[in-house]
Amino acid sequence: MHRLALLLAAAVLAGCAGVGPRTVGVDRFDYSTAIADSWKQQTLLNIVKLRYVDMPVFVDVSSIVAGYSLQTGVTVNGVLSSERAVQGNYAAVGAQGIYTDRPTITYVPLTGAKFLRGLITPIEPRNIFFMLQAGYPADFILSLAVESLNGVRNRAAAGGLAREADPEFTRVLQLMRDVQLAGGVGMRVEEGKEKGSTAVLFFRRDDLPADVLEKSAEIRRLLKLPDGEQRFVLAYSPLRGTGNELAVNSRSMLQILQAFSTYVDVPEAHVKQRWASPGIASDPAVPQNVGHIRSGTTRPADAYAAVQYRGHWFWVDESDWQAKRALTAVMLFFTMADTGSSEQLPLVTIPAQ
Repeated sequence: MHRLALLLAAAVLAGCAGVGPRTVGVDRFDYSTAIADSWKQQTLLNIVKLRYVDMPVFVDVSSIVAGYSLQTGVTVNGVLSSERAVQGNYAAVGAQGIYTDRPTITYVPLTGAKFLRGLITPIEPRNIFFMLQAGYPADFILSLAVESLNGVRNRAAAGGLAREADPEFTRVLQLMRDVQLAGGVGMRVEEGKEKGSTAVLFFRRDDLPADVLEKSAEIRRLLKLPDGEQRFVLAYSPLRGTGNELAVNSRSMLQILQAFSTYVDVPEAHVKQRWASPGIASDPAVPQNVGHIRSGTTRPADAYAAVQYRGHWFWVDESDWQAKRALTAVMLFFTMADTGSSEQLPLVTIPAQ
């Protein structure tokens, strides 16, 4: 009987040994997936809300504390009777275990002066063009993150009003992408004693086909840049640059979200009731780089991200790689804009039962 009790106790203790290490592989991926999905949904919801001229609200996951406990116990009892006793000998062995999983998740509302500055401050032009250097398509990144190039205006939305892009801007995006694919455009940062670091965009002239060189020249003509100049200093400005400057009127995160909101397929009834601002009618002749955020009355069966708002579902279709790429880029721009806050803000901690 004593041997049986010892074996049972050893089995229970062996089962509880190393509970923590075994949870790391599961928890890390499960929590990271859940945070990524909720981040996509929150970004998508705020894009839709801006189309309805509603206030965007962001809540960040500040910390996750996963707490596990395992209580085990073993009971052994029995009776040894005399030879003349009515009852015989008997023994009882019991074991119990209580397993508790109680994570604590802390949420931080993103508010305060630093967050607002990050939301409304234009992104550094160098960061936008560094994304081109990293391999992102020029036509996609510039159409999403730039308001104008050397005074040539992009498609935009502000104050509930939408404006289509200048034809020259659309043409520049197409040419820039072709030159980028041919390796004819580059980006570097030059250090100077007086001005410090300066971001420079340059067009290559050697080892390039004649048609690529002509496209580079056409980009300069459309943007009214000096003929024959191959090196241009990036400068933030809504106006045309001087000399060898390429004036980049980069967007803030709020402008990027507003621009993306013009691609939301809002129900026609909501536009007629003036719940949502009217969008921009897409020109079939203009290449589409952003995709669409679709809408419907029922939840989509297969969506990259889906949210419910005003009694309708809005989603990015799993097969719409352009919209998926745009939503991912918006989240990346949020990281580049440094919209986080180190200020003392109210915390919302919810123990998950």
